[in-house]
Formats: sequence, C-alpha cells, structure tokens
Amino acid sequence: MAFRQALQLAACGLAGGSAAVFFSAVAVGKTRAGGDAEPRVVEPPAWAGAARPGPGVWDPNWDRREPLSLVNLRKRNLEPGEEELASRLDHYKAKATRHIFLIRHSQYHVDASLEKDRTLTPLGREQAELTGLRLASLGLKFNKIVHSSMTRATETTDIISKHLPGVCKVSTDLLREGAPIEPDPPVSHWKPEAVQYYEDGARIEAAFRNYIHRADAKQQEDSYEIFICHANVIRYIVCRALQFPPEGWLRLSLNNGSITHLVVRPDGRVALRTLGDTGFMPPDKISRS
Repeated sequence: MAFRQALQLAACGLAGGSAAVFFSAVAVGKTRAGGDAEPRVVEPPAWAGAARPGPGVWDPNWDRREPLSLVNLRKRNLEPGEEELASRLDHYKAKATRHIFLIRHSQYHVDASLEKDRTLTPLGREQAELTGLRLASLGLKFNKIVHSSMTRATETTDIISKHLPGVCKVSTDLLREGAPIEPDPPVSHWKPEAVQYYEDGARIEAAFRNYIHRADAKQQEDSYEIFICHANVIRYIVCRALQFPPEGWLRLSLNNGSITHLVVRPDGRVALRTLGDTGFMPPDKISRS
C-alpha cells in the first residue's frame, strides 16, 4: 500500500509544483547471448543526494533557493495571510542576475611527474594573454576571479588578471581537476579507479553547490564572476546547471583557454550563452591538451 501511494505521489507531484518524487534508473547496455541489450540499474553515487527529476523536467528549486521552499509556514501556529506570505517570499526572492564565466586553463606541460611542475607552455602563456584580452574587451565590471589551486590554473589566472586590474583573486581546492562521475558511455582510454570518482565526485559536486546558484536576495546589481579551472570540472558544472544527465559530461569538449558563459536568472532559470569559445584565438593558437 505504501509503495502504491508513493507511485501515485510520483505521478501527481506535490502541491504547487515546488517539489516532486521521482523514480528513475539509468539503463546501460549489457549484451545477452541473443545479442539484445539487457538493461541494468545503475545506482547514483551516495554523494549525489536525493534523486534528480527525469529528463525534460525542470526542477525550479535545484539550488535550494526557491523562495517558497525557504519560508517556514510552521514557524507560527497559524498560517500567514496572503499579504504576509508575499512579504516573506519577497524577502527571499533574488533580484539580480549572475553571469558566470568558466575558463579552462591554458596548455601546460602534461608530462611532468609532479603537479607543481606542470606549468604552462609558451603556447599556453600566449593563450592566457588572448583570453585575458578577450575578457577585458567585453567591457564588463567583473566582481571576482575564483581559481583552482593547481599550478596550471594559478598561472593562467595570473596572466589573465593582468588584463583585469583591480579584480580580486581567490584560490580554492574545490575547483581542482578530478573525476566527477563515471561517464556514460564509458571510454577505453581513461578509466580512473572507483575510489577516485568517490573522492573527486563529492568535491566537484560541492564546488557546484557552493558556486553555482541564483543570486543572494541581498544582491542588488547583476554580477560578473570568473572561475578559472579545468575541463572535467567545467563540463560537469555545465551539465548540472542545465539539469542534463551529469554522466554525459565527457561528451563535451573544451579547448585550452576557452570561455564558457552561464547565466543564472533571479527566478533560478539557467541559460548557456557560450560553451568553450575560442573564436577570439588564431587557429594556430588553439589546442585541447
């Protein structure tokens, strides 16, 4: 009986459409003797939290900042009237738009054994200069630069920031490169150990939750923020922000020094303005290593 009620709840959704219960599974091809594909259920990683809505269903409370979800109607014995509820909702409502620029680091020496020695190549330094010039040419008032603490991202940041004087820089370990989630379909040339997905996945998901969300209700003006990090991190963030299956992150490709532009509106809607743009670079300066 309880399971039947749960299914009915999943079909109908909760009142107001602000939340819903979903039952979903990922089918992965497993060949039978006869050649047909036998689906198997792949459980989401433990750090992923509650199940996300199925394909094509937008979750308006994806960042847990939907005003109605923040109003505690049980705080008083009596439910508030319409005017009081509207006032409380307005208190939590975002008013500004966030423009998030995700920059992949420039080309670096991939063969170095130690991370500290994986510095930018001469081409990589040229790419960072071009990316910095491109960002400066946009004429935007950037609020801050948040960058991965890895050497290649830090060096890319130092070069780009010269073209954006006065913009503060913040380093974080959350944006370091890693294996966010097992890709689907899998690839043969890159197979991290399961423990790497477990460790990196939780951290990269934490980076997404910490940095990608609608503006705070106290923010009055639109913001323009730069995040300089890595291809895997950016691709995962894009999939999560657009509510695409995150397992598809490896289907995307990003050049070194590329610019990805996400927009988060006050109502929580997300748009992708550009993905991996390097059109501002001459063809001979483009790389993807």
